Amino acid sequence: MRDYMDLATKVAELQFRNRDFVLMFRGQSGDYKNRLRYTSLKPTLLRGSQSNVVPTHTVIDKRFAKLIVAEQALIEEYEERQLLGRERLARQRILRWAILQHYEICKTPLLDVTQSLRIAASFASLDAEGEAYVFVLGIPSISGAITASAEAGLQIVRLASVCPPSAVRPHIQEGYLLGEYPECASAEQKLLYSHAEMDFGRRLIAKFSFDPVRFWQKSGRFPQVVRSALYPSASHDPMCALAEAVKKAIRS
Repeated sequence: MRDYMDLATKVAELQFRNRDFVLMFRGQSGDYKNRLRYTSLKPTLLRGSQSNVVPTHTVIDKRFAKLIVAEQALIEEYEERQLLGRERLARQRILRWAILQHYEICKTPLLDVTQSLRIAASFASLDAEGEAYVFVLGIPSISGAITASAEAGLQIVRLASVCPPSAVRPHIQEGYLLGEYPECASAEQKLLYSHAEMDFGRRLIAKFSFDPVRFWQKSGRFPQVVRSALYPSASHDPMCALAEAVKKAIRS
């Protein structure tokens, strides 16, 4: 990719040729491959030490156990702070997972994506030492805060609609979370799925690579969104303090 306009033009053609899908984007500093050398886009809870390594049943079981503890701590923090949406949060596991994943509190079965191409390209560039990568995924049409598609086996969570108004990061990042439907809620349930079925790389439409330095130098009116903007500080995003409180609770 020469610059942002070059990337945007190619994505526009992809959308035209894939009109039955909503395009979502994910930016990474690397293109991680599975055993068959295909791009792998797996949720943090299901990742091994390397992209082509499947975590053991014991490892996944421990991660789910920690996730359950984190969910309860999140509910308690919502109640203590009397945040909007606390009743819905207590009822719906997918909402708890979405917040825990997006604020990097613990590993979950969800994958962060964005509807903003510029945000994805900016994320890809943050820690890239060489090439950066933007992945384009085809998603069924979105309706409401949570879209569940039994046919596609997919849930899509629109973060801006499920986080309290004090949460700034989801709005800046135009964040969405992708998860399997029905939810993979335990290590035992995960065993019922093959390695490939739990990989969002199978929804990949295209991927683009670029040199971050040259890319943004040539992008002119479309500058990179810097780290401090992508991750607002606690003084601008009160949810950061809640996230730290939950992290502390699950460490103790």
